[in-house]
Amino acid sequence: MKTRTFPGVIIPLLTLVISSWAVAGTAHESPKLVLQITIDQMRGDFPMRYKDRLGEGGFRYLMEQGTHYANAHFQHADTETPVGHTALFTGTYPAYNGIVAGNWFDVDKGRVIYNCEDDRYPLIGKEPEEGKGRAPTNILSSTIGDELVISTNGQSRVFSVSIKDRGAIIPGGHTGKAFWYSKSDGSFVSSSYYYKEYPDWVQQWNAKKLADSYKDTSWKLLHDISTYMFGKDDDRPFETDMFGLGITFPHPVTGDSKYFYTSLIATPFGDELTADFAKTLIKAEKLGQGTHTDFMAISFSVTDYIGHLFGPSSLEAEDNVLRVDRLLADLFQFIDDQVGLDQTLIIVSADHGMSEAPEYMQGMGFDVGRLTSETVISGTIKNALNKQLGVSGDVIRLYEHPYVYLNEEEIKKSRYSVAEIESAVAEEIIKIPGIIGAMTKTDLLKGTFAPTQVNMTILNNFHPKRSGHIHVIADQFWYFYYEMDTTTKITAIHCSPWTYDTYVPLFFAGHGVPAQRVTRPVTPYDIAATIATRLEIKPPSGSVGIPLDEVLQKK
Repeated sequence: MKTRTFPGVIIPLLTLVISSWAVAGTAHESPKLVLQITIDQMRGDFPMRYKDRLGEGGFRYLMEQGTHYANAHFQHADTETPVGHTALFTGTYPAYNGIVAGNWFDVDKGRVIYNCEDDRYPLIGKEPEEGKGRAPTNILSSTIGDELVISTNGQSRVFSVSIKDRGAIIPGGHTGKAFWYSKSDGSFVSSSYYYKEYPDWVQQWNAKKLADSYKDTSWKLLHDISTYMFGKDDDRPFETDMFGLGITFPHPVTGDSKYFYTSLIATPFGDELTADFAKTLIKAEKLGQGTHTDFMAISFSVTDYIGHLFGPSSLEAEDNVLRVDRLLADLFQFIDDQVGLDQTLIIVSADHGMSEAPEYMQGMGFDVGRLTSETVISGTIKNALNKQLGVSGDVIRLYEHPYVYLNEEEIKKSRYSVAEIESAVAEEIIKIPGIIGAMTKTDLLKGTFAPTQVNMTILNNFHPKRSGHIHVIADQFWYFYYEMDTTTKITAIHCSPWTYDTYVPLFFAGHGVPAQRVTRPVTPYDIAATIATRLEIKPPSGSVGIPLDEVLQKK
């Protein structure tokens, strides 16, 4: 008998899983369309937090007519955007799919690379440039969309759309077509991995320059400020003024600003553009109209940017959740008109949760603070290594969250092994206030560590060729990752293994999905396995997920 362990819970799993989908003999026809929506940084409690003010057809449709898993958590340590997106669509840990962080040090290239970087594939119409090519080639396992295409010999189609390149490229997998927002001109772009030239409908959409319609407008509250939970907290000094948006409502969008197109990503307007482009794609490509199931992935990114600038417990974040609710309602109505909700399997989740701003937690009585990645490789640590071991600080190559990478060539010049330097660096890092853990590569490879829940999330995040020599973990509620520059500081951050970062919503709705709320522990890795079971195809190559039996029951 296999087991799955969650915080304080062990769930037995039969080696032979027989779901009620099979037992009941409910030979459902496959859906015409699978629509998997990722809402970047939508922490699991957000829809419930504002439930009393949600409209009809959005989150309420998912809650009342679909299956709502109210206790879904990732089980990897670095809860970043690309890591979470890859986990959602591959159904597995970073250890198996290879996307261990937003960036990692590539030994062969001798530099840090971006998660979706591949210089063989420049943007369409652009010349190759180091670090600018984009493709899904760094993903080491298949995605659920890939498996669908493979199973039908290419007759099923996969498309993905997001403001973020990583939010589109990763869900699209190796076999899909991906489009993402250009912060330089407000268009949606792609790379030569997908097309030699843009389809006509893309050129026509871009020619409309819909983004320009937001010039010299402002992001205003949907409702009277007195109706908001955070209505009295609009003006807080620790929030971030970026792109000229200010920190109070209304947030101006200045048309002649050099940051105009970029500023849209931090307002609900960015998600509106994404939704419009996605609907245009669905209609132009006639998704869900063929004889084989098609797959559409949409990642709405604005929640993430707003959370970083203003914090998850802010008036801006609150208003945005209500706007996302409206956006979903409109999208679901469109899907119903084009394909039929009863013919569409809908999945809604998130790539990670979010921590509160340290200042917000301090106001609640918590003794927490801020750390930056530079703290980890500061002169203090390098001086300590020199004093204790007599080695140069050059043995530390760099910190690229969440990893410290060592310079093994420099270590060879010393009388110490890599393992000994790893251990010494980890001991010094642990001394920093706000740092709770520093796990070495040697300990992970040898399994010489305590199997605590946090340590197991680090193991799940570990890939021997991409992860660094030391994985650093901040204590609960401490801000730890980066600052934009010396004058601009991001208000709040995610990227930890703590529950506020691992907790995400998980909804299934549409095609034959029963209405129910489920509170047993599940993981987002289960999504791909569940879709595979519904479609009667094999799960992604590295899948660790378990089909969610409640979704497989006959409605």
